[in-house]
Amino acid sequence: MKKSSELTAGELHGTKPQGRGGLKSQKSRVQTVILGSILPIILIIAWELLSRAEVFPSYQLPAPTVILDTIAGLAADGSLWGHVGITLYRVLIGFLIGTAFAVILGSIVGFYKKAEQLFDPMIQAFRSIPSLAWVPLFILWMGIGEPSKVTMIAVGVFFPVYLNVVSGINGVDRKLIEVGKMYGLNTFELIRRVILPASLPSFLTGIRSGLGLGWMFVVAAELMGASSGLGYLLVLGQNTLSPETILASIILFAVVGKSTDWLLKIVEQKSLHWQDNAVKA
Repeated sequence: MKKSSELTAGELHGTKPQGRGGLKSQKSRVQTVILGSILPIILIIAWELLSRAEVFPSYQLPAPTVILDTIAGLAADGSLWGHVGITLYRVLIGFLIGTAFAVILGSIVGFYKKAEQLFDPMIQAFRSIPSLAWVPLFILWMGIGEPSKVTMIAVGVFFPVYLNVVSGINGVDRKLIEVGKMYGLNTFELIRRVILPASLPSFLTGIRSGLGLGWMFVVAAELMGASSGLGYLLVLGQNTLSPETILASIILFAVVGKSTDWLLKIVEQKSLHWQDNAVKA
């Protein structure tokens, strides 16, 4: 029998069968990229053709090539990297702060029933407040500088991470805990080696959802008197009647946001390699 210190939730759940070769895995990734690119390529081609045929007025919906020229122009004068960089910085800092608070409070609420009765009703009420409702309050409290923007993003990240942490802890199979006790695990070891790993899938889903909301909240945050960032480009395009600038900003949001989610998805897959999930058809 294994020592209690060697017990992990992965072993309790079961180990995922091995045997997939690196070549097969690489082929699967390539196939995923190809299939995921089909619809965007079709959409872009159709958009370009319809724009050239003047089905869409250029002052409302410019062609993709015009938008790419706008992005290339921003890259050429160096402003693109500044806008992308400051937005990434705001999202990252807000994401880390929001996730940290969510994990701490979510763990307390998940482990202790009285803490849930005390904190959860108020948190659920705050969760119902629209994001833009926080803007005037944060401006009043912190001005239009970086603290108000980062706080805005942290608020958006907090709620999905908190909910998934609490749900993950509450959803741990009671049989896993019983097996852990049979192996002689004390309370601390039970939490560290059974409860936390078993709730990891829900937590990782929460941080991906939180990051997605962080990208949504950064737009509202950068409406608060920002002089740089992708959200600022949206406002600039609106004020200068430049739809190509607006669409360039939206596309950059999509590309950068998808890239960060892709990185988190890789982390999720590597962290949950021990799971034996059903294979999709």
